[in-house]
Amino acid sequence: MPEIGEIQAHAERVIDEFGGRTLAGFRPITFHILKTFAPDPADAVGASLDAIETRGKFLIMVFGEHRFVVHLMQGGRLRPDTKQAAKPRGGQARWTFDDGTALLLTEAGTDKSTGVWVFDTDTDPLEVEPLVDLGPDADRIDGKTLDGLLADHSMRVHGLLRKQRIIAGVGRRLANDICHEAQLSPFANASKLDAPQRTALFDAISTCIERSLEFERAQTEIVASTKRPSAVHNRTGEACPRCGDTIREVAYSRYQVNYCATCQTGGKVLADNTTSKFLK
Repeated sequence: MPEIGEIQAHAERVIDEFGGRTLAGFRPITFHILKTFAPDPADAVGASLDAIETRGKFLIMVFGEHRFVVHLMQGGRLRPDTKQAAKPRGGQARWTFDDGTALLLTEAGTDKSTGVWVFDTDTDPLEVEPLVDLGPDADRIDGKTLDGLLADHSMRVHGLLRKQRIIAGVGRRLANDICHEAQLSPFANASKLDAPQRTALFDAISTCIERSLEFERAQTEIVASTKRPSAVHNRTGEACPRCGDTIREVAYSRYQVNYCATCQTGGKVLADNTTSKFLK
């Protein structure tokens, strides 16, 4: 799933191309895509696309007094729609503009879990679903706030980083790389980190997000996760870029946690995800 760097760069690309254009219409192509019943998206017709903001892994398209909140999920993308076909492949929703151009929300794969929510001035989208329960954005969090979140949650650092209700915008790739950058075991207990470890984690969050954003801004669209640069994520069996040790993994049914034993666990190799005694 696109993480905070991919989402921010995607928003910048779309607003660069479509910013200032006047909305002529919005069409939900699939029956499930529109998650709100009111206000009517047609109420935003005549307003210009003033900005595209981000909140965690969500995009917020600002049309005057209306907000279209978009969740791309795993395979969603916002793309220029030059053909404007009645049934575009993977098409989920379409915004058309008065100059004849259009923006298409597509989704690859079979999950079909992307979503669009519409709000007007009667509702602050940050105070209702799907945004209300998000934690602070990972790229805007300060050290004091992070310290408080760590102290309040007795759980593995890797899981805390990915929990959107605690910290918004970080996924599996960033969580793996942040732990590696901070030289922390991904399974260290967040509430038991000492002051130097907390500082290292805070610095690593900033460093890894900045690296991600720099790469994404050089792309023309969101690329597959396998093409994104990473220190350890999806690099099982390769050499650690810091020490040269072999990058290892703890495999789960749908994903894996990657780490370097030398850099992060004092040389101890983590075994399976259910029966081993993880390093704390």
